[in-house]
This record gives sequence, structure tokens and C-alpha cells, in this order.
Amino acid sequence: MSAPTFRFCVHERRLAICRLAAAAAMPAWATGSFVTTSRTKDELSIVCAQAHVPAGVQHERDKIAFGIEGTVPMTTIGILASLCGALAAAGVPVFVISTHDTDWLLVSADRFTAARTALEGLGHHFTGAVPLA
Repeated sequence: MSAPTFRFCVHERRLAICRLAAAAAMPAWATGSFVTTSRTKDELSIVCAQAHVPAGVQHERDKIAFGIEGTVPMTTIGILASLCGALAAAGVPVFVISTHDTDWLLVSADRFTAARTALEGLGHHFTGAVPLA
């Protein structure tokens, strides 16, 4: 049985992965068409458009996100292992966000072409333009 192939949609804005103190209030700048937050006892992580992140906030910028189009059943096994394995083999670090419906992979803009080539080599397809900023 062959692995499923996916169509990835490239998000239209470059993103930043931010780190705030665990007790920090949710900032007003964490808005837009792509925002995700995670709070643990050690940190508050926010992913949002890099243009929204104010100076002085610890963050990694110039991330390009691409998500699997459609809904991926939560009972599906091995998708992230396959995708991340291909990216690892291509030397591409990845930050993964899973939502209720699907999975998003974030890579640095300077590694996007390598990521896309690695995943297209597995038969996956991409839609959407790479955001300039």
C-alpha cells in the first residue's frame, strides 16, 4: 500500500514563532489570518504574521507555512513521520503545528525550495505563492 499524497497550500504571509514568559497576557498584536498559541508552565508560544510582532519580542522570523489541504482524520498514522522524515533527509528543520483539521509545517524561507523539492519528490503538490514578506 502506497503512502497518501497531499496538496499543500502555502500561507500568504511570512510568520514568526514568538516566545513570551509563561505568565504573559495574550498580546493584542497576536492577530491575523494565521495565529496559534500554546501555553505551558515554561512559556507562551505564539505564531503569527511577522509584521505584527513588535521590536523587543523574542522570535524567529521568515517562516513559510504550508498546510495539508482538507481534513486529515486524527486516526491517520504516520503522516508527520513521513513528511518530517523527508524534510530531515533534505536537511530542512521543521516546526509543526497541528490543528483539529490538519497539519501545518513551517520552514525557514531560505530552506523552502529544498522542503518543496523533498515533498514533491514523494508525489505531494503545492498551491500558492511564496510570500515575499
